Amino acid sequence: MAGKTKRFAAKPPTQRQLRVGETIRHALSEILSRDSFFDPDLEGVSVTVSEISVSPDLSNARVYTMPLGGQNSENVLPALNRLAPVLQREVAGRVHLRRVPRLKFILDETFETAARLNVVFNNIRTED
Repeated sequence: MAGKTKRFAAKPPTQRQLRVGETIRHALSEILSRDSFFDPDLEGVSVTVSEISVSPDLSNARVYTMPLGGQNSENVLPALNRLAPVLQREVAGRVHLRRVPRLKFILDETFETAARLNVVFNNIRTED
């Protein structure tokens, strides 16, 4: 065993991480759909919050989002990250946690990946 490096697989999220992430996702979705913010980049834009990944110590959360239709994401994501402290305060008022994780908004690319895979699979199917 000497000289071999051990590879550690990433630990799966705990039940608490999943529960906190889902609770924050519901609160954040409600806030983004019902409240208005004074940011011109977010005016008239619907945002989909697909997943929230919370760190093991529950201090940070990655919020995977996608503007509806995938349009204008280069303006929407920086606007959401600018408003992250305000959104975190709003979430804190709706969720019963001792400390709400710091929010970082990230573009969710799973829809684009799924669409590309669908095209590849359809091409394979038509070649047969």
